[in-house]
Amino acid sequence: MTIEVEILGANILIVDDQQANVSLLTRLLADAGYTRVSSTMDPAEVCALHRRHAYDLILLDLQMPRVDGFAVMAALKENTGDGYLPVIVLTAQPGHKLRALRAGAKDFISKPFDLLEAKTRIRNMLEVRLLYRKLEAYNRDLERLVAERTAELRESEARFRSLTELASDWYWEQDDTGEFTKVSGPVMEMLGIRVPTLAGNSSDEGSSGWNVAERQTLQGYIADRQPFLDFMIHRSAADGTTQTFRVSGEPMFDGACRLRGYRGVGVEVFAGE
Repeated sequence: MTIEVEILGANILIVDDQQANVSLLTRLLADAGYTRVSSTMDPAEVCALHRRHAYDLILLDLQMPRVDGFAVMAALKENTGDGYLPVIVLTAQPGHKLRALRAGAKDFISKPFDLLEAKTRIRNMLEVRLLYRKLEAYNRDLERLVAERTAELRESEARFRSLTELASDWYWEQDDTGEFTKVSGPVMEMLGIRVPTLAGNSSDEGSSGWNVAERQTLQGYIADRQPFLDFMIHRSAADGTTQTFRVSGEPMFDGACRLRGYRGVGVEVFAGE
C-alpha cells in the first residue's frame, strides 16, 4: 500500500456547530479523494467517538457553545490513551492560534477557509500522523524483538549452565587480570590461585596438598594463553588418600584478538573411571 493510498484512507472527524462549515469541509475532503470522513455538531461526543474510531485527524472548531474546542482538547488528553493529539483547529480568531498550539493542537486552519491552504495543511498533518504511527509500530516491534531475544539469551544461558553443571564439578571464568568473574566449586584453589578464603595465607606451595609440579605446569598453560584439555592434577588429602582431578580450559579473546580471560571446567576422577 502506497503512502498516498494510506493518506486518502485516513479516518477523519469534522467537529463544528455550523452545518455550513461541516458541509464545506466534507465536500472539500471528498473532492480531494478522502474516503473516510465523518462529522458531528456536538462537541460533547468527540471523546467517545475518538475512543471508538481512533481518528487519524480531528478538524476541530474552537468557537462552539457549551463546550468549546479548548475543552474538547483537554478532555481528549485526559480520556484517551493516544499520546499524539491529532487535531487541527478551525478558528477565525488570530489570537487563539498560539493558545491552541500550546493546548496540544498540531496545526490550525483560518476561517474563512482558503481551500488550497486547508487541503495542504490537512494532507501535511495526515502524512506526519501516518509516519508517527509507523514509528510507534516500529518501536513496539523493536521492544517485542528485544524482549524475545532477551528471553532466548536467558534460556540459552540457563541451559548452558545446566549442561555445565551436569558435565563437570566446577566451572570457572576469569578476566585478563586473573580475577575470577564466575566460579562454581572450589576451582580457584585447584588452579593454585591465591585467594585467602580458599587457599589460606600460607606461602608454601605444597601446603594445600596439590602436586606442585603439576600445578606449576597448569599455571604455565594459563600464563602462555594456551588451552589445555583433560589435564590431570593430583592432591593429597589429610587422611593420606590421593584425589585426582581432570581440568580443561581455554583462553577467551575479543574481536580485536585481545585476551579477555580464561574459562574452563573440572571434574573429580574416581578409581575405575
